[in-house]
Amino acid sequence: MFGLGSKNIGIDLGTANTLVYMEGKGIVLREPSVVAKNTQTGEVISVGSEAKEMIGRTPGTIKAIRPMKDGVIADYDTTAAMLKYFMEKTVGNSKPAVMICVPSGVTEVEKRAVIDAARVAGAREAYVIEEPFAAAIGAGLPVMDPTGSMVVDIGGGTTDVATISLGGIVSSRSTRQAGDKFNSAIASYVHQNFNLLIGERTAEDIKIQIGSASVEKAEEIESMNIRGRDLVTGLPKSVDINAVDIAKAIQEVVQDIIVAIKETLEETSPEIAADVIDHGIVLTGGGALLKNLSEVISEATKVPVFIAQDPLDCVAIGTGESLKNIEVMRRTRK
Repeated sequence: MFGLGSKNIGIDLGTANTLVYMEGKGIVLREPSVVAKNTQTGEVISVGSEAKEMIGRTPGTIKAIRPMKDGVIADYDTTAAMLKYFMEKTVGNSKPAVMICVPSGVTEVEKRAVIDAARVAGAREAYVIEEPFAAAIGAGLPVMDPTGSMVVDIGGGTTDVATISLGGIVSSRSTRQAGDKFNSAIASYVHQNFNLLIGERTAEDIKIQIGSASVEKAEEIESMNIRGRDLVTGLPKSVDINAVDIAKAIQEVVQDIIVAIKETLEETSPEIAADVIDHGIVLTGGGALLKNLSEVISEATKVPVFIAQDPLDCVAIGTGESLKNIEVMRRTRK
């Protein structure tokens, strides 16, 4: 066994949020994966929660950006700066061993970029682990047993689906239909049907408050008042929007996630498929909290679906816990 020191950490480096896990302390940091930079000098102005507050509210010389896109690094230097900030905030000047999760469909080049960014940020050692495997560990699934488990991790940039048995991924799918796509679909719907321009934060608020994966169940949810800029007059405007409209707006994304789940199930052996029917599918990630999603997936697959106890934290917990086992580290080190 590999002892996880108090200064070694697991990082869920998500497109929307970054979580840092430390053994014995649990989640020690939870902040948005956002960096505010001076566009003229390249200087980092702020990171995390403070930077997120600036989205849509910055002058021309400052830009608030998400350096992660679809679960992988889109801006290397900014990602390294963000990692350095989060690491210093949690472990000070120590040089920790770091395990970082990556989507199951990433290339070796993308994995290497994550490892290099962590080392530039100050990590003593850096390793990567696939998100669905980390999510399964964090959800408490028997990943090392000779029994099949299935996890669906719906993050901000990607949805990772995998069946797992005997410490490895048997079959998997990674689709870029996830939380950010829900937000984009909502913003697009409001734009087309109300001539109203809304920002990313407003779209996310709508998803959280009245978003539903089921059009039928959405009829039970109250409408919501939203504010944005009228594209006809150019002036601020507020409108009421109902949950049924939002459910219809995100149906394509929901169905794409279901297709990924079905394709993963189709690739599994009959024995593992039987185990999944017995134990059910476990949902993790922020997208698991979308209203009625578990029922919609269960109806489409004819398999029981459960939401993990701490869906938002599962990947971070599993990423940190995996550092305990040197064999896991050897398999994931690249």
